[in-house]
Amino acid sequence: MDKKLSKDILSTVNQKTGKNITESSIKKIAGKVTPATLQSETQIRQLIKQVSTMAGVPVSEDTVKEIVSAVKKSGMNMENLEGLMKMMIKK
Repeated sequence: MDKKLSKDILSTVNQKTGKNITESSIKKIAGKVTPATLQSETQIRQLIKQVSTMAGVPVSEDTVKEIVSAVKKSGMNMENLEGLMKMMIKK
């Protein structure tokens, strides 16, 4: 993922949530993500909950299911994950 995209995503998240989420807090969560994490529905759900809590934004069960499905389909292909992140930002 290129640095400009990462900064754009962080800026958009901060604007949409009204929170000041730091790059280091995102890296702390992202550092724990492995390819196995992205194939386990339970672990994906835990990750969504962590990010939701950090951002102070509730995530509906329907949205969680949609995210889980999209992440599992994308595998570890970073281009697919970038597309997924862009799609979620538009919501």
